[in-house]
Amino acid sequence: MTIAELQTLLRAEMLCATQEENLNIQVAKASDLMSDVLAYTGPGELLLTGLTNHQVVRTCEIANVRVIIFVRGKKPADETVSLAARCNICLLATKLSMFESCGILFSHGIRGVSRTSETR
Repeated sequence: MTIAELQTLLRAEMLCATQEENLNIQVAKASDLMSDVLAYTGPGELLLTGLTNHQVVRTCEIANVRVIIFVRGKKPADETVSLAARCNICLLATKLSMFESCGILFSHGIRGVSRTSETR
């Protein structure tokens, strides 16, 4: 799924674009615990979270997560957006809850980390 498709489905605002035009997202994880983000990683992932501090971006940089979607109408500070731009991580923000966002993505073919690891 492309970033444009994600943005449309979740009625999300683009906070920071990525330089990777052909980014294809297939797997999502939803967490406010950055240790969980680090524990379960794979290629082509996005993160849904309610945390908006710079540690989210740093964690995603380490875990190779290319898209962060902030839920519940939360938005990060300008410094966090600037850090994401330097790390080439796309930031989106939606007013939807984490539960609603996950449900929408799942119903459109995005799978969770544990589910994809079972089918490999």
